Amino acid sequence: MRLFPVGKVYNFMGRRRLLAIISLVTVAAAIVSIFVPGPKLGTDFKGGTEVEVNFKQPVDATKLRKVITDAGFSKPDVVRVAEGESKNRFLMRVQEVSTIDTAKRAEIEKALCYGDKLDAATCPAEQQATEVKVSPGGEKISVRYRSAPDLKRIRGQIETVSGLEVRSGKLGVSLQNARDHKVEIAIKSKGDQLLDALKTSLGPEVVPENPLRVEWIGPKAGAQLRDAAIKSIAIALVFIMAYIAFRFDLRFAPGAVLALAHDAVLTIGVLVLVQKELNLATVAAILTIVGYSVNDTVVVYDRVRENLGKMRGAGFNKIINTSLSEMLSRTVLTSGTTVFSLMFFFVRGTGTLKDFSFTLIVGILLGTYSSIYVALPLTEYLDRKLFSKVGGEKKPKPLQKKAEAYL
Repeated sequence: MRLFPVGKVYNFMGRRRLLAIISLVTVAAAIVSIFVPGPKLGTDFKGGTEVEVNFKQPVDATKLRKVITDAGFSKPDVVRVAEGESKNRFLMRVQEVSTIDTAKRAEIEKALCYGDKLDAATCPAEQQATEVKVSPGGEKISVRYRSAPDLKRIRGQIETVSGLEVRSGKLGVSLQNARDHKVEIAIKSKGDQLLDALKTSLGPEVVPENPLRVEWIGPKAGAQLRDAAIKSIAIALVFIMAYIAFRFDLRFAPGAVLALAHDAVLTIGVLVLVQKELNLATVAAILTIVGYSVNDTVVVYDRVRENLGKMRGAGFNKIINTSLSEMLSRTVLTSGTTVFSLMFFFVRGTGTLKDFSFTLIVGILLGTYSSIYVALPLTEYLDRKLFSKVGGEKKPKPLQKKAEAYL
């Protein structure tokens, strides 16, 4: 299927200077936007607790934000996630997490009579703990005692620790192993505390019994994930440059890598502009874009190398224009079909799937543009400035020699 006339050559390279300026300006603007106003990082990267709730009745985001702030949470982020029939669905994010740091752990151990130099009046020998373990999420505390534990007393001890709230009922403090005198204390997570605050303020007729989901990640882990995401993109660019240099020629590699960097930076800029979250899903989408874009660039490069052997004596600009014109139908059909398929996920998808498909759509459109107006113009510039011009009447030039040897 051909969308453009066979044999017609379009002057793509004639507009390269104007479009190069536009590309530089937009990339510079995207880089600035990364710092000001900055990306909207998801919980994956900055840490915190996310609670998604489908309320029974209509609620106002401003009121929800006030209720969460009054409950002691700092800088809450409340976003309406109205999808399909769920008109009262909200995503609430706070910076607090349920993890217990070293200072808080020491406070817990002291309250439970564990450690050295304990006060004999408040911690008699028979009521002292021999072991205290805190779960990674800070939601469970396991304690072993020298003798049969007093569960009521233990509840009173742990409730003296600020910032902790024991679950109500028998499951809050329970005896797990009578022989070993092992007790398990169930602590309410920050997500549970947030939901309780909503129930107290708005009432059970508005707030459901259980949230749709609760997720949390510590700030240290979030920073590690953020650094790993940046490294993964950088490593991908380095290996792609090495592949292009080995597959074609060294002068082809900078154009391909610059095109990929152009796509990644502008995609992030668009996400910042529309205030989409940057999380692990969007990083996966950007890596997918890098792979898709380099595939499109490699196909065009391959046609350029093929025409270098066929069009002996022609200038490099003419070879590039001819190659791009021959591949134009293929490029438009491939990219158009992919974008068309992704549009269904974007329109009908929800949550992460919608953001993932949106990122891919933006990246594929940018990748198609960069294959034409970033990768090849830079390759032509490097060949003109740093190497001999392609073509000539007496002897073939470097790129032609390599192409003829391949053919």
